[in-house]
Amino acid sequence: MNKYVVIYKGLPSAGSDPQATTAAWRSWFDDLGSAVLDAGNPFSSASVVATDGSVRAMASAELTGYSVLAASNSEEAAEMVKRCPGLANAPIEIYETIPFG
Repeated sequence: MNKYVVIYKGLPSAGSDPQATTAAWRSWFDDLGSAVLDAGNPFSSASVVATDGSVRAMASAELTGYSVLAASNSEEAAEMVKRCPGLANAPIEIYETIPFG
């Protein structure tokens, strides 16, 4: 199995029901079962470390969270993501990881 990092953009709309949103995500993760290697978390504030080592806070970040899934190939990973409740807010990016070393 290969590992895929799933990157979310966009947050639920301001009028959405937080309990319903949480339930939809839990249901999706439950449906994926052992393919979920790390359900991940939403992102909060962000910082940028420049090449000179200086650090600055970012005013806002486009990325809002991540998960890590196991799949045989990118097509299988994409099929899993097609059922993700986060698609109601924004497109979702999927990156296959490359083993290091």
